Order: sequence, then C-alpha cells, then structure tokens
Amino acid sequence: MTIRLLLNGKKAAQDDIRQAVTQLRREGHRIEVRVTWEAGDIDRLVAEACEQGVQRIIAGGGDGTVNEVVDSILRKKGTHVELAILPLGTANDFASACTIPTSPYDALKLALTGQAFPVDAAKANQRYFINIATAGFGAQVTANTPIPLKNFLGGGAYTLSGLVQAINFQPFQGTVKYDGHSIDSHIVIGAVCNGRMAGGGQALAPTAYIDDGYLDVVSLEEFAPSDIPVVLDELLQEDDFTGQFVKRNRVRHIEWVSDSLMPTNLDGEPMADTTITFSIQPLAVRLVLPESCPLLFNNRPV
Repeated sequence: MTIRLLLNGKKAAQDDIRQAVTQLRREGHRIEVRVTWEAGDIDRLVAEACEQGVQRIIAGGGDGTVNEVVDSILRKKGTHVELAILPLGTANDFASACTIPTSPYDALKLALTGQAFPVDAAKANQRYFINIATAGFGAQVTANTPIPLKNFLGGGAYTLSGLVQAINFQPFQGTVKYDGHSIDSHIVIGAVCNGRMAGGGQALAPTAYIDDGYLDVVSLEEFAPSDIPVVLDELLQEDDFTGQFVKRNRVRHIEWVSDSLMPTNLDGEPMADTTITFSIQPLAVRLVLPESCPLLFNNRPV
C-alpha cells in the first residue's frame, strides 16, 4: 500500500514528527511525505495523490487541514483513497472524539496499520466537511479567536473569546427548513454535526455517530436575561431534548435562508451565505480509526 503524509508546513519542523516518521521507516513501514507551503497546496497534493494511485492519505494538521483533505477528496471523487489523521492542531476536536492518539508516533502507527471504516461526510452548499459546522455566534468565536491566544490557552481560548464577543452579539434572523417544516428562527448559535465536538472540546452532539446517515442539529434561540434560568435548565436536559430555546433534531437535509449573510465555520474553514443547504453524504469517506472508536454506530463494541 502506498501511503502519503500531507503535512501542514507550519508543523514540518517539529522534532517529534520527524522522529516518528524516521522510527516507523526503520521499523519497515513505507511512508511518503509532502509538505504544504501556501494556500491551495492541499488541493494540488490530493489531486497528485489520486493521479499517482496513492491508496491512503494521512492528513497531518488540525481540524482545518482534515477538512481541506476531505473536501478535496470528495470533490475529485477520489473515494477509493483511504484517509488517516495525524492530529497536530490546537483543539483536534474530530480526532479527539474519534480517540485517535495524540502522540505523532502512535497516530502515525495507527495511520499506517489501522483499518479504514466507511463513514459519513456532510456538505454545505458546494463544500464538504466531516465534523461540525457552527453558525452564528459560534462561527464568529472560532473565526475571530487570535492564533496567539489559541496557542497560549489551547481550547480554552474559544470560551474566553466567546465571553468577550457575547457582549455585543446580535442574533441572526432567518428561516430553517427541514423534513417538511419551515420555521422562523432567531439563532444565537447553531451547529450541524456529523461528529461530536467543536470549539476546543465542547460536546455539541454527544450522541452523534459518523456512520449513521444523519446530521445532529443543535441551536440556541434568542433569549432575554430573564430567560437564563430556563435556558440553563434546557441545556442540562437529555441529549435529545428540544425546548423553548434549545432545539435539537436529527436530519438528513436542512436549509437556512435569510436576508443577511450567515457566518458559518466548517471545521475551521469560514464561509458566509444567505442560503446554506446542509446534507449528509452517507459512507462517503473511508477513514482509518481505532477499532473501539465511540463514533462508530455500525462497528461499536457490544
């Protein structure tokens, strides 16, 4: 099997990554390495890998790098290529939820020897993602958190940045359409989830699976200060609870329509549009995972 690591150039100088690659080669594993330099490199390198018959790509970077690789593979219809992950980001939400090891050696060993499972991807308009799309306030927090703050505080930077930005936040008004319903909405934060975690370890959809053919959608509607006790109570309810302010649904297709741009963040990649259509892409990616991965519905331990 030809296996190629597509490594985020910002991480290429890390000693632990170089040591892990060297050690695994000494153990007899074949692993090719390509390093990104500028925007568009991931797309070019994925196209190159598909053309050259590479059978497994390792995405070496954070959630944004994984998202870029998934988007490129699916747009190029390279579904014969298996995907593995070397988590090197600040939060690594998707990899963490999948229980992919965090040490470069262990993550690469899994990437080289692990089993690939068919898993779902999601689509937002013409862009693909694999974990979670956050919208409204959540997208603003992720997009506007300064990199030095993320590096200094880790995942906690999202919480701190969110508290600061919440002071001047205004809800987004629009219409949500799904399963024959059309509902006027004033969203503070929304999330369309294939995976479970975003924003530095926040479990937005604790019971989501990545191979069940559904998207888990959660949103928080506009509320007044006097409503805070109710909001807190609803947030503490069961994972499938839907209340006055906290809404949860499981869908295959959902659409947001508004007059103003809705800021949205796809696994670290920002987008904004007045109409955003989300849909599930069943079993579209062959992803290397630990056999005991808790996000697998069809392969979870009995």
